[in-house]
Amino acid sequence: MPRRLISSGSPFEKVAGYSRAVVDGDFCFVAGTTGYDFTTMTLPGDVTSQTRNCFKTIEGALKEAGFALADIVRATYYITDAADADKVFAICGETLGEIRPAATLLAVSSLYKPEMKVEIEVTAKRRS
Repeated sequence: MPRRLISSGSPFEKVAGYSRAVVDGDFCFVAGTTGYDFTTMTLPGDVTSQTRNCFKTIEGALKEAGFALADIVRATYYITDAADADKVFAICGETLGEIRPAATLLAVSSLYKPEMKVEIEVTAKRRS
């Protein structure tokens, strides 16, 4: 199966030279995804809404690639304020609680833009 590139429609993908996701064999690698709503190109101010938007974008990329949230085997969460961890974990639990991928949360000093509060990247493996 050839490598396949998935786009979310963000103009930034071409500018920065990356894909929202890359399918390679039975794996789908989803790039770090921030909380933008790409249909309106807006970013909510709160970390809870941003986290929900991250998962919405991730789910859309996975679906386009022929995968589902249930196929996620690895997740990495980046937050800019450690005090937001419980808010992010609550959304992660709602979204991935039954899937329970291997996961890491990192508190970082900043993301690309100061208004970005969370970024999520995942790896999915196609189930046999």
